[in-house]
Amino acid sequence: MRIARFVHPGSANAEAGVTWGTVEGPADATPDALTVAAIAGHPFGPITFTGDRWALPDVRLLSPFLPSKVVALGRNYADHAKEMGNEAPTTPLIFIKPSTAVIGDADAIRLPPSSSEVHYEGELAVVIGTPARNVAPEDVLNHVFGYAAANDVTARDQQRADGQFTRAKGYDSFCPLGPWVETVLDASDLRIVTRVNGEVRQDGRTSQMIHDLRTQIAFVSAIMTLLPGDVILTGTPAGVGPIVAGDTVSVEIDGIGALSNPVVKA
Repeated sequence: MRIARFVHPGSANAEAGVTWGTVEGPADATPDALTVAAIAGHPFGPITFTGDRWALPDVRLLSPFLPSKVVALGRNYADHAKEMGNEAPTTPLIFIKPSTAVIGDADAIRLPPSSSEVHYEGELAVVIGTPARNVAPEDVLNHVFGYAAANDVTARDQQRADGQFTRAKGYDSFCPLGPWVETVLDASDLRIVTRVNGEVRQDGRTSQMIHDLRTQIAFVSAIMTLLPGDVILTGTPAGVGPIVAGDTVSVEIDGIGALSNPVVKA
């Protein structure tokens, strides 16, 4: 099931018009052939449909969730660690992106004037469905709500200068997430392709992760409680590179779909 959060047509008040729904139609269908069916309340639990339904092109997709936190994995693909001149970590290397960095499909990535080298990083995102604390690896998937595409946008020059990740990865709009969450998916070996202006820049598979999903979530849950809607970014394959104003970045993942965002100056 594909869960989306969106503003429906005819809503004069954007906040009042925000709702969740399921995206209906074949997985390989074009957006014009898809519809969204509104659900009552939040999607954590039994889903009740309201009866309202719109064509997907007639709604504005938002980020599927507004997480309390985004926990990201650094250097979780060996080739990416190598291209950045680093050793692959023996234990998960984590950092946090603020919730204010999260944007949805088609929202603009805003380049801060303080950075001259902003990079894309296409990734698989895991969305937590039930509170998770000290979860054993074998129980991890019981706490997963679903999966989305994400872009861990990074001010690379500031990452090098600071020696840590907070400023470089924390700007508003530096965590595109979406276009929706797929709740039924085997995420162990999915293809991740990042394109800039239609040109393939990254092409990897989730099976290439150093630390798999069970290891990641168990590790993080031993440090902090993960809440429903929280997001884990699972690392990026090799091939990261710069984006500039006027570009469009698309992260496409098997079984999920494509997350696309224009790039503008802040």
